[in-house]
Amino acid sequence: MRAVMITKPGNVDVLELADRPTREPGDGEVRIAVKAAAVNPTDITLRKRGAGPDLPPPWTPGMEAAGEVESVGAGVERLRVGDQVMAAVNPYRPEGGAQQELLVVPAASVVAIPDGATLAQASTLPMNGLTAMGGLEMLSLHDGDTLAIAGGAGLLGSYVIGVASMRGIRVIADAKPEDEELVKSFGADVVVPRSASFGDAIRAVAPDGADAVFDTALLYRDAFPAIRDGGGLLVVRGWDADNTVTPLHEVEERGIRVHPHVITPELQRTDLLEALRGLGSVGRLKLRVARELPPEEAAKAHRLMEAGGLRGRAVIVF
Repeated sequence: MRAVMITKPGNVDVLELADRPTREPGDGEVRIAVKAAAVNPTDITLRKRGAGPDLPPPWTPGMEAAGEVESVGAGVERLRVGDQVMAAVNPYRPEGGAQQELLVVPAASVVAIPDGATLAQASTLPMNGLTAMGGLEMLSLHDGDTLAIAGGAGLLGSYVIGVASMRGIRVIADAKPEDEELVKSFGADVVVPRSASFGDAIRAVAPDGADAVFDTALLYRDAFPAIRDGGGLLVVRGWDADNTVTPLHEVEERGIRVHPHVITPELQRTDLLEALRGLGSVGRLKLRVARELPPEEAAKAHRLMEAGGLRGRAVIVF
């Protein structure tokens, strides 16, 4: 079956479409005939850096897919052949990630697509939605708390806004002027202008600072001025301050607790995936597809992602 392959670390020239073997699903697994797989920043990182010495190339990128259940393994009763489903996937495994025609994954990582969604739209939800859900769990915010979101117009930012606002959390997000109404439509209570000083923009509407910042824009320490003393900071790609990896116990500034989010433990959180399906079904989360591209144009999808400014995801469609 066809799969997008990264032949070695490098630029988009290392991407190719090739055949790779598949296998029957084992106990507790399903095999999905993938129809759509979203392209995310994690795919760019895998392409540029590789998967490390323990997993030699080629690698198949992709952390979220949607399609039809093609076969099920022993013990799987919740899912049936022919079901339209979405799945969260770990690409750092020998079988690779979501951008392949036949994908074997644990059944716990698979749920039905949201009502009314296309397969392309559904493919944008599992990984990004789990990041939003899991990150908010780590921040432990409550009804009435204030959350500031850096990067409110992005897909992940929009999902964080949708989930947080549903929980009664006051949401302040930044955006460019042309995206202000869009970000409000996600559920943000206040939209502040994107500027060189995220802290000043947040403090202008929350003088005491936000209870927490969900940093989808990779601000790292530059987000600290927006946070009250003793608040929290959720970062989505590990903690990397001043280009050096710093143990969290050494991160001390006004009692702010930094939470680096690692999604791998959440990929089999069926409960969160079902909750995301529900939110997508009732329109609380906007499932945005920026472009649909065939797998032969995976390099173009990467270029679009790297260029920035996408309002949604580029999706590989098989």
